[in-house]
Amino acid sequence: MSRKRRFMQIDVFSRQPMRGNPLAVVIDGAGLDETTLQAFARWTNLSETAFLLPPTTAEADYRVRIFTPRQELPFAGHPSVGSAYAAIEAGLVADGKTQLIQECAAGLLPVEVEGQGAERIIHVQAPTAKQMDMSTELLHAIADAVGMSPEPMHLGLIDNGPRWWIGDLREASRVRALQPDLHAISHLCEQQKAIGVAVFGQEHGSAAQMAVRAFCPADGIPEDPVTGSANAAIMAFLVARGDIRYDASYVANQGREIGRDGYVTVRHDRDTAAITVGGQCVTVIQGELDLPGRHAPNAT
Repeated sequence: MSRKRRFMQIDVFSRQPMRGNPLAVVIDGAGLDETTLQAFARWTNLSETAFLLPPTTAEADYRVRIFTPRQELPFAGHPSVGSAYAAIEAGLVADGKTQLIQECAAGLLPVEVEGQGAERIIHVQAPTAKQMDMSTELLHAIADAVGMSPEPMHLGLIDNGPRWWIGDLREASRVRALQPDLHAISHLCEQQKAIGVAVFGQEHGSAAQMAVRAFCPADGIPEDPVTGSANAAIMAFLVARGDIRYDASYVANQGREIGRDGYVTVRHDRDTAAITVGGQCVTVIQGELDLPGRHAPNAT
């Protein structure tokens, strides 16, 4: 049985259409089975598609399930920021409410909303990050795939819902010029159950303090435009090694190499150890979908 469902496509981490990271959001996601959720995410062919659902706990304002074209993710940054924006725009959350709780597979995550309308900035707290051990063999394999020195201080594996390999290339110019071995990265991601590789370097004399690129070829995304979870993982990597080049709050720029220009505000709270990612959003497409599904309000 088909049912009309509200739909939005949003550019996240940008206030200008076609400059951020596009996110498909099915506003009325209840009643869609697992096969349809994954098939629709594959059909949109975006890095992620989000489905908004009624929360299962009174603490949460809304619930979201996040899918890449290949798999469901427990957490992802740009879908979380975009889902909060969509929930407000669709009236699921009152516009003007500044403190929200998002329910997702990674748990209950705080969301902070600054401003309203086109000036609205949404900050989402990432799940607690864990720094994972890597064998010497794996360290060298990742370094070879990225094209960088296999020094432990410059490479790390961070799990904050998805798993990210993090590479510090020191300078933004090296990040911009990088040409990684995507086939090798894809193979390593599948082998190690990681989502991708994120690299960063310091900007000088720019509106952003950091340049970032993220590669997720195993999920069909050779290079992701602007990546919230990767930016949160980079901050966790910096904190873990006591890096003093960046403050507890900085702005990262990502996407120029593929025709985008996204900006992510990344924060680390020294008192609570919480890491948040935030940015602006803009609606690009708004309409209805005609997808099959049950009418049970709390299905899936």
